[in-house]
This record gives sequence, structure tokens and C-alpha cells, in this order.
Amino acid sequence: MIAIIDYGRGNLGSVEKAFERVGMDAVVTQDATAVDGADAVVLPGDGAFHDAMSNLDRLGLTPSLRRALDGSRPFLGICLGYQLLFSRSEEFGEGRGLDVLSGVVRRFPAGRKVPHMGWNQVEHGGRLRLFEGIPDGAHFYFVHSYYPAMAVNGVAAAWCDYGVRFAAAIERGVIFATQFHPEKSQRWGLRLLENFAALVRAATATRA
Repeated sequence: MIAIIDYGRGNLGSVEKAFERVGMDAVVTQDATAVDGADAVVLPGDGAFHDAMSNLDRLGLTPSLRRALDGSRPFLGICLGYQLLFSRSEEFGEGRGLDVLSGVVRRFPAGRKVPHMGWNQVEHGGRLRLFEGIPDGAHFYFVHSYYPAMAVNGVAAAWCDYGVRFAAAIERGVIFATQFHPEKSQRWGLRLLENFAALVRAATATRA
């Protein structure tokens, strides 16, 4: 079972339904015990970085989220749930993130329409297991005004260009994250979630 963390940000039902479509049980929860007991954890979301961190703390979810990020179980961050993994964000003044990935979340520079909204290409070069069976340069759906500027040491990344080249997805061990919304990205988004579900099943079988 996959626990989808509900901290009051994002259309969590669409993520849950997308996993149902690929044959994976998932539940939206604010229960830290359910997060601790899940085979895998998904952190979706959109909105403001600082509010999200405050909500996770207020709901008592931060400790269980950190345990989910210890590398023992598959984890998937989506959009804001990806950005929260970084050391800090410049959104509305500097704020601290979960500091799982080294880097800073920055606003897109002037010259392009912000937010970056709609379909864009993602170049993965076959480097990430999430993209198995997905063509290099496939289009995914984005909605964001900030992007991660990251150090890639020990992290496999897929890339997108929107005035600046940024890591649209990452993989480090069993920690995965995407800046785009796979649940809104139709065929290739569902394939990506199917790939994640397969990784969850494999990891669960290994632990058994």
C-alpha cells in the first residue's frame, strides 16, 4: 500500500485515482502511523513552500516524513513535494526545507511567462528507472513558478528547459521526485506511475 501524505496542499484525489488506474493500492492520509506502516510514500502538492512546511509540522507529519526518506522504502515527491526535499527555498524570503537534496529552490528568471504552465519536454537519457519505456524527450505537464537549482552529485536527473535548464526529475536510491505532475500527464505520466508501482512491488517482495 502507498501512503499519499495529505498536508492540505494539492489535488490528492487525482494522484490516488492515477495509482488505482495502474493497479496499485493507495490511500490519502494525515495519519503518521499509516505513513510509517506503508510500503511506499508519496508527497504531492502545490502552493507555497513555507505554508507546506508549516502544515507538515502542525499536523505532526514531519517526523514520519523524514523516516520515509531514510532510503529504506520507495518515495515519490511530486511538484511542491519535490521542492520540499531541498535545503532551502527563496520563495517569499528564504526558508528551510527538508534538506534531503542539496540545492536551492529559485524563481524562474525574467523573460518567460511565470508560472511555467503546460506541456514541456523532459530529457532523461535512460538514466532513471521511473522513465523505463518512456521516450527520451516525452512531454509532461508542469505548473510551477519556482525550480530547483541543485547539486547533482550522487543524484540521477532528467532535465527540462524553460529559460533555464533544471532537474525535472531525480533519483537517488529509492527516493524519486518529479517537478511535473505525472497524474496530469496522460499516457507517459501513467507509465511513470506504473514504473514507480513496479519498484514498490519489487522492494516489498525483497523485504518479505
